[in-house]
Amino acid sequence: MIYEHRTYRVSAGKAPEFLKLYEAEGLHIITRYAKLVGCWTTESGTLNSIVFLWAYNDLGHRTEQRAKLGADPEWQAFVPKILPYLVHQESFFLAPASFSPLG
Repeated sequence: MIYEHRTYRVSAGKAPEFLKLYEAEGLHIITRYAKLVGCWTTESGTLNSIVFLWAYNDLGHRTEQRAKLGADPEWQAFVPKILPYLVHQESFFLAPASFSPLG
């Protein structure tokens, strides 16, 4: 199992709008292809950030699932709705240690 830690930085004050739109129109689409482990907003560090943690079997699975997501017409229609909110995106992968509760 690997985890993708994906951070979206949004315009100041826009996190509530972004989250409402994402939950209402995007979440049901992306969760066809990835397992949501959690979603958080930041209260310290880089503010106006939303952090998602997604689970995949391995990098190959993630690559396959992201390709399917990218080809999904519903996702393609949704993405332009969130782009105006985004200032910066960042993604990195986490591999759990053998003793990690999330394995």
